[in-house]
Amino acid sequence: MTMEEAMRNRHTVRRYTDRRLPREILEPLEARVRRNNQEHGLAMSLVTENTEAFGPVWRLLLAKGVRNYVILAGGDRPGMDEAVGYCGADVMLYAQTLGLNSWWVGGTFRRKGLEKNAAPGAEKILGLLALGYGAAQGVPHRSRRPEDIAAYEGEAPEWFQKGVEALLLAPTALNKQAFILRGKGRRVSLRCDNGRFSGVDLGIGKYHFELGAGKERFDWA
Repeated sequence: MTMEEAMRNRHTVRRYTDRRLPREILEPLEARVRRNNQEHGLAMSLVTENTEAFGPVWRLLLAKGVRNYVILAGGDRPGMDEAVGYCGADVMLYAQTLGLNSWWVGGTFRRKGLEKNAAPGAEKILGLLALGYGAAQGVPHRSRRPEDIAAYEGEAPEWFQKGVEALLLAPTALNKQAFILRGKGRRVSLRCDNGRFSGVDLGIGKYHFELGAGKERFDWA
């Protein structure tokens, strides 16, 4: 499965089976997390066979079977939220290519549980990415229309249209998809207005747009 296929096939899954992640899955997944940390100066970490990310009520009602997750974190610095969103999206879709399901969690986690298991340098924890073998494969979320979020000066090229389609597949906090995308020639700008989740959602959105449009076809304004 390619990353593009993973992007189109991935849906949020909140309940997981008790099937353990085998070594042939864990090793490349850990390597992907490590590479993103090194390239973007983050402190994400993969935690396995651990139930401390949620309190007992959440584990019973919503997050059933969540025992494997990536802590989305880094140093408290400008631009870190966007970097976490961008790199978390990469890990999320890469996990899908390995046959795993996922759930991006931005606000319902148990902070003490994550702090206990976080990597050195995780000064700011922005959420977690639950991973595992889903009890189901999830369903598509409702998306906004392309014209609701995007505009191109002149006739939009195919790469721009594909980028918008990919952007609308991005998971965002509260499913708001609060994106404002503008294009002119090779220049593209993307903003996101979603309160405290804006930076993370912007990073997720940029990753998806790049994957759909092709990074070589445009420049961020």
